[in-house]
Amino acid sequence: MNSDGTQDARGTHADPVPRPAGPPDVPTTPPRPGHAPGVPPVPGRAPRPSSTAEWLDADRPAARPGIWRYGYQLPKPAPERLAPVTVAGMLVPLALAALVWSLWQRGITSYQMAPLRLFTPEEWWWGGTVASPRVFEGREVPAPGAEALVVYEGVSFAVLAVAVAVLGSWRAIVRHYVVRRPQPARALVAAVLALVALSFVFPEAFPVVGWSPVPVVDPLLSLTVLITDSYDLMASSFYTNTLYTVVTLLVVWPFARLGGWLPYAKELLAARGGSAAAGTAVPERPRSQWPGLRDAGQHEAADLLTAEVAGGRMNDVDCTRVEHAFAVARRGGAPAAFRDTVLREAGAAWTHPSGARDLPRRRARHDLLAGQVRIGGWAAAERAPGAYHGAGAALGPDVLGTSLLAVGPSGSGKTRTLVEPVTESLALQALTGRCAVVAVSAAGSPLGADDAFDVIVRIGDSSSVHDLDPYAESDDPDEAAAILAEALAGDLDTAGARGAATTLAQLLGPFRAVHGRFPTLPELRELLEGEEEALTALREALSASGDDVMRRELDARARQTGTPGDPGRTLADRLALLNRPVFADFFGGGGPGRPFSLRAVAHHPLRVRIDLPERGHEEAGRLITRLVLAQFLAVVRESRRAHFACLVLDDATGTVTAESVRRIQRLRSQNAGVLLALRTVADVPEALHGPLYGAVGCRMAFSGVTTWDGNRFAQTWGTEWVETTEVAKHTVFADQPMTRALHALRKLVTGRAVTTDAVTVRQVERERWSASELAHSVPAGHAVLSLTDVKGEHAPPLLVDLRE
Repeated sequence: MNSDGTQDARGTHADPVPRPAGPPDVPTTPPRPGHAPGVPPVPGRAPRPSSTAEWLDADRPAARPGIWRYGYQLPKPAPERLAPVTVAGMLVPLALAALVWSLWQRGITSYQMAPLRLFTPEEWWWGGTVASPRVFEGREVPAPGAEALVVYEGVSFAVLAVAVAVLGSWRAIVRHYVVRRPQPARALVAAVLALVALSFVFPEAFPVVGWSPVPVVDPLLSLTVLITDSYDLMASSFYTNTLYTVVTLLVVWPFARLGGWLPYAKELLAARGGSAAAGTAVPERPRSQWPGLRDAGQHEAADLLTAEVAGGRMNDVDCTRVEHAFAVARRGGAPAAFRDTVLREAGAAWTHPSGARDLPRRRARHDLLAGQVRIGGWAAAERAPGAYHGAGAALGPDVLGTSLLAVGPSGSGKTRTLVEPVTESLALQALTGRCAVVAVSAAGSPLGADDAFDVIVRIGDSSSVHDLDPYAESDDPDEAAAILAEALAGDLDTAGARGAATTLAQLLGPFRAVHGRFPTLPELRELLEGEEEALTALREALSASGDDVMRRELDARARQTGTPGDPGRTLADRLALLNRPVFADFFGGGGPGRPFSLRAVAHHPLRVRIDLPERGHEEAGRLITRLVLAQFLAVVRESRRAHFACLVLDDATGTVTAESVRRIQRLRSQNAGVLLALRTVADVPEALHGPLYGAVGCRMAFSGVTTWDGNRFAQTWGTEWVETTEVAKHTVFADQPMTRALHALRKLVTGRAVTTDAVTVRQVERERWSASELAHSVPAGHAVLSLTDVKGEHAPPLLVDLRE
């Protein structure tokens, strides 16, 4: 990217990558007032509310992988409710305790009489409560405060309170209303409880109707009176008030700890202290005001872009592209160049080399600001977490960076509901400079319109503008041999693939040393078959040039030709599939098409589509797909790119090899990913089933998969611990004659034997999705999808409705 806002779209070849025509003049939606001609507005199916900038200012909260963030609202926690049985368990013991204590105070119960000899026999017979003793007329209490030393009622009340707390559900009540409740409810409940406790300690200050004070603190106060009476300390108001203060603090302190009064007070003081600053703070600007630019001091650029957005002259592609350019400028330390470019070109700055600022049409719902495309909605099933209930299902580079494997039979909707939306999203993101995409279409079903791509390679079509370089423009014979051997013999055993790479290197090196280029496919086939004339001419040229190293390589290849186990014959037979008349002008055959190297994808945000040949060339198509995959995996690891690179294979049958599986595992650290679509897992060698499922981070099973394919998904997704409840009915056998008679009568009336329920709750390990569920329980138009993003966050396998 240059400071003048242009980009070099050339590949590593000398010929530049062509720039297709821009979007059509007729937009997909009627232009708004002030809309600039030639700038496509946001299409109708894109997330664009009525307001011009509302689609830009909409909240996009951070969410778990796969959730459509546009318009997403974080789920609110379900309110905790107490069961009626729990509430009853609190009220019933409390009512019984109140009844017992009321009877106690009214003298109805015989246990209220104090069995101590501090009173006369007449007083003992008369009764009188300890808390408020009644004295016969003309008689006085022997010692002031001595009645408070009788702690019988206090102990009785404590025993009754403990019984209520143990027998009732008070602990559950406290956990529900106090421990789990945030402030200030927790502090308020604790304060009420503290007032209740103080009302029992100081009944004169906090009278409770119908209750006498609890003699728990009275013995201590009375003991203090007896001790200090001789010293006249009780006559001091200071001493009395201090004593009452200490008692109050001792009673209130546990409730203060329980209610968290001190932390709550600190929060209130901090909030009040910051209220003045918050009142003068500038409110957060919406995204349409470009707050990032303003914070960086780019006020002129921000004002210009704000006017462009308000006038409808910038769509989501333009905004995303400018934001990406600003991020690149900040990392590169070139804010001045960014400002100059924006002031000069406004919303058209850093336009894609093709000149396009949008796709001619969109079929899926895209949110480029979040980098997502919506493919459906998460079904609110029982096993789905609450965050996915009612949320949309979306994919983006964050999850495609771990690669995705999709398996489903023909007609299940893989291309229509997954491959095409993802390809369209990647093509849009390529226009913003954040992505490069290579889409390999199955025979007869191109992915997207031609105007949506920069480079289209039609293998076997004479009208194709571009040709595919079989060597990926490599200048290293060993690298070129490894790529070509992966395509020709990668599906064979490992030893055969390694031998094929060595065989090709022994021919490519000498040929390049003589001619300065790699051989065409017909020339390479002659060398592999051991044509004496071709080998002799090459050997003589090497001898004349004095290159003894390459001559020894060629002699070693000549000695192996025709020997048992020679991979040259197998490579020649595989190469014959591409050495057909329909492919004569391709793969460097000298046709009119300019050679295109996949290596350009590693350096530029290009949109590339490769159409496989049709009509009887299925095996050649698989070989070409394997060649494209091998080249992509080889070129994406060469340089550290700022943009994401993705390869989309609409049909990956016969493509996966042992070497490709090993390299797919490394893509997430190379800012790249692949999407592999298969009709059945049987299209992959059985030895690679486990490694392939382990190499990709995202797996998708469409409706209609077989139990054999479902078994692989079930093994990969593993098991989880769930709580199950089992209810067993056991017949009750009575021992007593009367009970047996009653049971017989009940059975005669109801027709059923007397039973009792035995409930067993236990933790069991269960498959997340069994093979049978995947094969028979996934409805049509649905799929089961599990995701893993590049940061390692997981989304469990959940059901997706692809029709939403």
